[in-house]
Amino acid sequence: MTGASSRVFISHLAGVGVFDPNGDLVGRVRDLVVNLRLGARPPRVLGFVVEVVSKRRVFVPMNRVTSLESGQVITTGLINMRRFEQRSSETLVLAELLDRRVELLTDVPDGGAPESVTVRDVAMAQTRTRDWEIDKVFVEKGKPGRLRRKGEALTVDWSAVTGFALSEQGQGAANLLATFEQLRPADLANVLHHLSPKRRAEVAAALDDERLADVMEELPEDDQVAILGALNRERAADVLEAMDPDDAADLLSELPESEAEGLLQLMEPEEAAPVRRLLSYEEHTAGGLMTTEPVVLEPDATVAEALARIRNIDLKPAQAAQVYVCRQPSETPTGKYLGLVHFQRLLREPPYTLLGSIVDRDLDALSPSTELPRITSYLATYNMVAAPVVDENDHLLGAVTVDDVLDHILPEDWRESALHGGDDHPGHDHPDEPDEPEEQPADGR
Repeated sequence: MTGASSRVFISHLAGVGVFDPNGDLVGRVRDLVVNLRLGARPPRVLGFVVEVVSKRRVFVPMNRVTSLESGQVITTGLINMRRFEQRSSETLVLAELLDRRVELLTDVPDGGAPESVTVRDVAMAQTRTRDWEIDKVFVEKGKPGRLRRKGEALTVDWSAVTGFALSEQGQGAANLLATFEQLRPADLANVLHHLSPKRRAEVAAALDDERLADVMEELPEDDQVAILGALNRERAADVLEAMDPDDAADLLSELPESEAEGLLQLMEPEEAAPVRRLLSYEEHTAGGLMTTEPVVLEPDATVAEALARIRNIDLKPAQAAQVYVCRQPSETPTGKYLGLVHFQRLLREPPYTLLGSIVDRDLDALSPSTELPRITSYLATYNMVAAPVVDENDHLLGAVTVDDVLDHILPEDWRESALHGGDDHPGHDHPDEPDEPEEQPADGR
């Protein structure tokens, strides 16, 4: 393997680019597949799990890797694009080995018990036979969660620890989260979706409320329900509060009515109120689809104030596309709705311009009972990415954004399909359509 490092710590490979011989990006490393062996024999590294551009996860065997250089993996370019399916004999390093509690066999006093340590990283090295093996383990002494002190961490041989097994008992999530802390919520959702239910629950428990809420919004409904059910009720209510009200309402609508009501009662009243309003509307109407947190300003606000509001990094692009001008109060349901100002108009006007003087009053708002076909026609007709929703007294109730519309016009399992890279349902073959050409490597799996 030309240019290969003599030893590579696995956490340093997470997320690095995988390139073909021409330098074109193939995908990014999401995990390593190893085969645990009997006794103290180091595990053999079988290959990489690589997430390609389409979000599909594929397997790249080690014999298709020509170089491991700083910040990148170079391959032969011959990659089987079939979706990766973990076999029972295989173990994922990042998902299943890191953060595990194991026992350190070195320096054990006579008659004493081995010391319990936490695995923070593992390293692989190439053998004389050109295979790759996990030969080193970076461990941390002390109880989980205790602050590190100098001298508590050390690197030992694989044979110096015991306790690695295919079960997931005693495994935390801190190091796995640190490995993927830079991922966008949709990408972290992809990671969680591919974990076992137990490991997924451990990772979800370790995320803070805001981060977990962002990730939950990107997961299929079944995963959302499973994660929420694994949290204690108080934590579940906190996460629902951190979610966008429309996403929280969608999730609660999947739960039994008594369970959903119990969680609503645990939420802060001001956080639960918009969720309750959303749950009162039919699912495929403007009221059921809208967000209750659009950008609302009064007519005497300036363009400068509006631009400052839509710069908020927590706003989704569709929410930041336009400002809704209303009389007081500015929280939904607002005072009288006067119209909207698109962000492009804001960019063309002097900062001191009052919104009331440039508001677009010509576009009719939607009623909360407007059904999905009419909403899609409205957005398409006026080239809009969001539409205001008002009640019979012209009070702004919220806004329907294009991303929420897409959630409901795509197939129900679109998130599931997207997280699998667009594959068809497993087991649903299409005999009339030829399989895509794919390399069939002798990967040793």
